[in-house]
Amino acid sequence: MIPLYSRPDMVKIWDPQSRFRIWYEIEAHACDALAEIGVIPKESAKAIWDRANNVTFDVERIDEIERVTKHDVIAFLTHLAEFIGEDSRFVHQGMTSSDVLDTCLAVQLKRAADILIADVDALLAAIKKRAFEHKMTPSMGRSHGIHAEPVTFGLKMAQAYAEFSRCRERLVHAQKEIATCAISGAVGTFANIDPRVEEHVAEKLGLIPEPVSTQVIPRDRHAMFFATLGVVASSIERLATEIRHLQRTEVLEAEEFFSEGQKGSSAMPHKRNPVLTENLTGLARLVRGMVTPALENVALWHERDISHSSVERMIGPDATVTLDFALARLTGVIDKLIVYPENMQKNLDRLGGLIHSQRVLLALTQKGASREDAYKYVQRNAMPVWRDEGDFLTLLKADKEVSAKLSDTELEELFDLGYHLKHVDTIFKRVFGEA
Repeated sequence: MIPLYSRPDMVKIWDPQSRFRIWYEIEAHACDALAEIGVIPKESAKAIWDRANNVTFDVERIDEIERVTKHDVIAFLTHLAEFIGEDSRFVHQGMTSSDVLDTCLAVQLKRAADILIADVDALLAAIKKRAFEHKMTPSMGRSHGIHAEPVTFGLKMAQAYAEFSRCRERLVHAQKEIATCAISGAVGTFANIDPRVEEHVAEKLGLIPEPVSTQVIPRDRHAMFFATLGVVASSIERLATEIRHLQRTEVLEAEEFFSEGQKGSSAMPHKRNPVLTENLTGLARLVRGMVTPALENVALWHERDISHSSVERMIGPDATVTLDFALARLTGVIDKLIVYPENMQKNLDRLGGLIHSQRVLLALTQKGASREDAYKYVQRNAMPVWRDEGDFLTLLKADKEVSAKLSDTELEELFDLGYHLKHVDTIFKRVFGEA
């Protein structure tokens, strides 16, 4: 995790103190359940809470022990015993390391998802505001990067809103799928620990018991979680790329906010670069890059191995911290985005009316021309306009085969910009609802 691309609430989920606190709570809740079913004394379970619940774990001490034991959970349990004393012999009864590690990771990813869902909510609010602000602001629609037919800038934002609404639904589903608890002991058979312990720990931590945990929680769940983060990252990149294209000098229909005193280039003082959206494109690549290792973690040996462990120690924090930062940055970009309706209009007018070619084509077919002939008539008048050799409407009026089908007045009516925007309300209702 790089501090430049990190936000404190998400980082805190992954810091050692938070991780050890979750480990401790897993062990202590398990002791409560063991006491309740008569496996350990109730006073011992109480002592485990009383003697360690308010302590700050010594991370350096745990690291020191691990250098000898070469085992992180044993190092933690050894340090925990230094607080608890004699009753520590009841800690970790019938459990295995994966019970602690996997359940902890589930808690961390669940909490991370809470933050990411809130991030998407904030982004959706920003997008919705700009969508309604520019609901009827005409803008050039492009296919293959080439002028196609008119849209509105509000529709561009509505498309982004619908996309991130789907992202939110996916995150909610991924969070539900990852939030499982495994306290089933070696190879997952519950031979040395009662399933009621798992049920108790799961309830206390807001998880559900994993139906079959072997010795680890199945990694298809984690693969789905990180794949979802990858999809969200791709949606971030799609919107960031749209803004980057709109900010190009030749287009300049929208632009990232450029603050007082900001510098765009060390060499060229005039530069105003889309640095935030370029940064978002790079961050999205990083998050997606963590999806493949998560998919490869699914295939573990038999009941368990630890080939997944090193991967998850990195992608767990890095993917969630990076995506959290990226969502917050994109929200800021949208909130402060500078929109230039006058440039949008200039670009709409740039091709001398060619954006209305389909309307002319359809009108000719309605007047009896074959589609093939209509296409030929329209295209032969459109090509000179590309070469800056005339105005599209003027050329059409002068074309004998076109004028034989359509009067000057009828042709002029086909160049109405408002025609293309007549269903904007319908689309908005589909995306945002009646309100």
